Amino acid sequence: MEQDATFEIMLVCAPGLEAPLLEEVTELGFGTPVQVPGGVTIQGDWADVWRANLQLRGAVRVLARIGSFMAFHLAQLDKRARKFPWGDILRPDVPVKVQVTCKASKIYHAKAASQRIETALTDSHGITLAEDAALVIKVRIDDNQVTISLDTSGEPLHRRDHKEAVGKAPLRENMAAMFLRQMGFDGDMPVVDPMCGSGTFLIEAAEIAAGLQPGRSRRFAFQDLANFDAEAFDAMRKDGRGTQARHLFFGSDRDAGAVRNATANAARAGVSDWTQFACHGAQEVRPPEGMKPGLVMVNPPYGGRIGNKKLLYALYGSFGQTMLSHFKGWRVGLVTSEPSLAKATGLPWQPQGQAIAHGGMKVWLWHTPPLR
Repeated sequence: MEQDATFEIMLVCAPGLEAPLLEEVTELGFGTPVQVPGGVTIQGDWADVWRANLQLRGAVRVLARIGSFMAFHLAQLDKRARKFPWGDILRPDVPVKVQVTCKASKIYHAKAASQRIETALTDSHGITLAEDAALVIKVRIDDNQVTISLDTSGEPLHRRDHKEAVGKAPLRENMAAMFLRQMGFDGDMPVVDPMCGSGTFLIEAAEIAAGLQPGRSRRFAFQDLANFDAEAFDAMRKDGRGTQARHLFFGSDRDAGAVRNATANAARAGVSDWTQFACHGAQEVRPPEGMKPGLVMVNPPYGGRIGNKKLLYALYGSFGQTMLSHFKGWRVGLVTSEPSLAKATGLPWQPQGQAIAHGGMKVWLWHTPPLR
């Protein structure tokens, strides 16, 4: 595969967040974006793979479709896998892991198919295999067509590598970013989170406002590929050094440990100048002085992993009353797996939106118009 050749790139996201990811991909100017179940596909080259990993906030992984062929039996799979130009992309000294799925094909045994591909990698190209390898080759055999993809991200992209301290049930950064997008956040309004936990909503909001690249602090699997151009990628990173944010972002939590964690995470992310954290209950939160109305974003406990759901109705009710009493003109976004808890706030929610898969459960983003 030539360095500047175009191919399909799959941008994976949490199911239910395909639409906001499509908006982000389109805004960033990636070629021919198409929304598909579980993500967005684009057409691009290796530079687009690097940029997608570096700049996209809503994606979980970036898969490069590096080739495909037909195979109707294991011997044919073995022969064609040996002829595949693995050496154009993979380095012998960098271990890889192979994952195979089979669907509606004459080759139906995924383990046997995986063994054939692994043998082709080691015998024909001298590629090293390892179960714990960061570089993963994903092979899908569907209707006898073998599609080979490379997971170019390594660690999931929500791991920005500057949030070390987290709570018991943290919200993933990519979900927080897409929820902010669904609320219409573009960086030019204040955000308040009265149950801030490790500070995810506010750190993402501050980074967006400051123009900081989400992947600026971390390493990616594609940096170990044979065709990686470190100089070109470094220039891409330097292009997103950020600017001065216009607004501040305010978090609070009744747990002093959470406030310390959020403060430390914001410092590691380089957004301390635009974030403020305080320790008090959600019912004590007030709009920051001198700020125009903006967004209140909150990810309260739902009772799924933490606590007894029956005890949470009072918490949600007092939160809703605080919003109605003190946050007129502000819009509220609330994430929960329990519609009944959202309704317990008494807030004027818009119609319930699409469910989002999160950690083995379904959650919804509930949102209001400006409160009156």
